[in-house]
Amino acid sequence: MFDGLFTNSTYTMLRTWFGGQRVGTDQYGNRYYRRPRKGKGWRDERRWVVFAREAEPTEIPPGWVGWLHRRLEHAPSEQELPAPRFERERMPSATGTGLAYRPPGSVLRGGQRAPATGDYEPWRPE
Repeated sequence: MFDGLFTNSTYTMLRTWFGGQRVGTDQYGNRYYRRPRKGKGWRDERRWVVFAREAEPTEIPPGWVGWLHRRLEHAPSEQELPAPRFERERMPSATGTGLAYRPPGSVLRGGQRAPATGDYEPWRPE
């Protein structure tokens, strides 16, 4: 009952307990919920995710992203979506880690950049 209490906001957990209709679970253990609105269509219902671990949006599969953003009427648990042949496995965000991309000249990469060409003249205070 208290799964996800510390990895999701208190409001999300209360909304889930008191009105969430469970739709499915993905391969990462994230659970998906909806709350239909009376007299409204599927595009007006509330949809949300309760993360299994820390909230990491890159761990939401593409089919579930489409469902959360109301591009799909039926959840991937109700209607399986074919994966495009070019699709690769998602990777977690590397921002803020040692694996993050650091362009040449970045302070975190040593601060050395390639020598400037003749079309660049640095400003020097007088």
